[in-house]
Amino acid sequence: MGNMVEIVVYGTEQLCASCVNLPSSKETYEWLEAAISRKYPEQPFLISYVDIFSPPEDEEKRSFAKRVVEEDLFYPVVLVEGEIVGEGNPKLKAVYAEMEKYGYKSEDKKG
Repeated sequence: MGNMVEIVVYGTEQLCASCVNLPSSKETYEWLEAAISRKYPEQPFLISYVDIFSPPEDEEKRSFAKRVVEEDLFYPVVLVEGEIVGEGNPKLKAVYAEMEKYGYKSEDKKG
């Protein structure tokens, strides 16, 4: 496997209007981190959370946070290596599929 994949979750503490019954962006970030760690044990990855209203100095993250606000994307928006894999209520299957393109291998134990 090559380099570590970077996953970025963009969102805010406030729920988006159409996401009332869904977890917050921060909760989604924590859930994703735990789920990915279980799915790909011993396979390192980077995951970070970016608040769209107070993004970090990193120009790429700042620019995408601005795009989430300007284009009214449903947050949280989940990116794997810069590709949007989920908006609003991201699906683990989509995140896993994108990670497997980079060589991650599932270590699920079946029956």
